[in-house]
Amino acid sequence: MSIWRKYKDSSFLLKMTAGFVLGIIVGVLWGPGADVIKPFGTLLIKMLNLIATPVVFLTVVLAVNQMNPKQLGRTGGKLVVYYGITTAAAVLIGLGLALWINPGASLSLPDVSVQKPESPSVANILLSIVPDNIVTAFTSGNLMAILFLAIIIGFTTSGMRFSTDEKMQRYGKSLHHIFDAANELFFRILKGILLYAPIGIFAIAASSFGAQGWDTFKSLFKFTAVFYLGIVILWVVVYSGILKMFKISLRKFFGSTKEAFTTAFFTSSSIATLPVAIEGAKKAGISDRIVNFSLPLGAVFNSDGGALRMGASIVFAANVSGANFSVTDFITIILVGTLLSIGTAGVPAAGLVTLSAVLTMFNLPLEIVALIAGVDAIIGMAGTASNVIGDIVGAAVVDQSEKKHNSKV
Repeated sequence: MSIWRKYKDSSFLLKMTAGFVLGIIVGVLWGPGADVIKPFGTLLIKMLNLIATPVVFLTVVLAVNQMNPKQLGRTGGKLVVYYGITTAAAVLIGLGLALWINPGASLSLPDVSVQKPESPSVANILLSIVPDNIVTAFTSGNLMAILFLAIIIGFTTSGMRFSTDEKMQRYGKSLHHIFDAANELFFRILKGILLYAPIGIFAIAASSFGAQGWDTFKSLFKFTAVFYLGIVILWVVVYSGILKMFKISLRKFFGSTKEAFTTAFFTSSSIATLPVAIEGAKKAGISDRIVNFSLPLGAVFNSDGGALRMGASIVFAANVSGANFSVTDFITIILVGTLLSIGTAGVPAAGLVTLSAVLTMFNLPLEIVALIAGVDAIIGMAGTASNVIGDIVGAAVVDQSEKKHNSKV
């Protein structure tokens, strides 16, 4: 019992790091045989995904329910501006570093064939926002459709709560209490899942490193180094600079959100990390109203890590294949890649799917995807952590802006 209590009360960051490091050691020593414990890692991802969808739905319903249309439009507009600035910065950092360091210049394509992915059209992406029915939206895991439903239900519930009809008021308040209670239920379930998380992380690390080994990572070290250097610049210059601009304490912010970006790093899934990110953002002092609205939105539409990765990957692909791109070509490819990432954001290996679609569109060899897949686990970890922390920075900035606006009113 004392061992369990000690484990339960120990630092979450310590437990996750220990699980990851031990997993690497076991994976390198055991090799491909470590794949036998992969189901323990899959179980963690499945449990996190299990509660991610209801958490997204409930938090957005509650957030919209507490906002009037004017507040919603103002908040959404600020988030769009923030996403545009940080995404552009991430793309420029990835492109700039890759063009400077030239990863892939000395590499050759492996003799591997990759199946051509299906590229979603703009029309299909927009139409997928409106589901055929409510059940399909949840069973298919279509987060854009779930967000659409949550916003509609949140608006309608708010209208009922503040209706002049007493009966509607009563119904609205009852619905609000039900959504609030259900939200609390899933966050309590999350606490139990996080106790298992270090074990799942151990299995994920062991199976990944066991299957790929160190040789693969060594051959692509320069590409990985470019990406991680870009991530450091993104965090230190862009995120920290924005936080300082709005006079937000860096120590308090990163101290309160460490569980969120740690979980994102180890699971490589921003959607699965969303419940942890919401708790971390609230610890950082960001209002519930802003957190519940902005983080689910950011998990679907904002991908700074993916944008940086796309910038570096395109230069890498050009170097490996010997293609010559103009500045206009690079801009076009990045814009297309960003659009495609909307439909695949928030899940592990989404970057490979998006990159495959972009390479196909511009007649580049798909074998490059197989080459990058060797370090996808390592790239995906830092990219996902950046996606999550970028979303929380956005929430903090908008919250600070809203407080200043309200103080003037």
